[in-house]
Amino acid sequence: MHMLPRTLWHQWFVGKRGSKIGFTDVSRSQFRVWPTDIDILRHMNNGKYLSIMDIGRFDLLLRNGVFELFRREGWYPVVVGQTISYRKSLNPWQKFTVESQILGFDDQAVYLEQRFVRPAPRGSGIAGEPEIYARAIVRGRILRTGGGVVPVDEIIDKSGANPDELRLPPEILEWGTSTRLPSTRQDAPSVWENH
Repeated sequence: MHMLPRTLWHQWFVGKRGSKIGFTDVSRSQFRVWPTDIDILRHMNNGKYLSIMDIGRFDLLLRNGVFELFRREGWYPVVVGQTISYRKSLNPWQKFTVESQILGFDDQAVYLEQRFVRPAPRGSGIAGEPEIYARAIVRGRILRTGGGVVPVDEIIDKSGANPDELRLPPEILEWGTSTRLPSTRQDAPSVWENH
């Protein structure tokens, strides 16, 4: 299934059950591995994780009130970088949860963590507790529909977020810096070293 219908399905039938949460709280969105998520190896395709993360972020923004702020201010979020690590496969028809949380800000962007989890199996040390199947860090910018980037200070001020709760760990700041591409106003030639 294409992601727009799945997003609407989630918003109308699944996500409506979620309660309101605080700005830095963890949002939990329930999903199931659909046949359209499967690749030739009969597990969820690695690219589908990224698409489903979009829905998880949308659910987070709806539930923590940020989506309403975006609509009021004429803002919208875009992903500028993300990394994901896979631990276990998600198989056809399995239920899973996407946990999403805003981690904090650097001088330009907002960072989120998203996890794909399922209950740990019997016999494990954490039986029944959420077990991580995949984990992602996402770096996003907030843009104005009229053009331009919304400064981080304005986002924090208008969202009512507490800056003290939004300090990023050094390893995430380092990842954000090391994976940045040049601004769209700068040249970005595709030149391969040693070729």
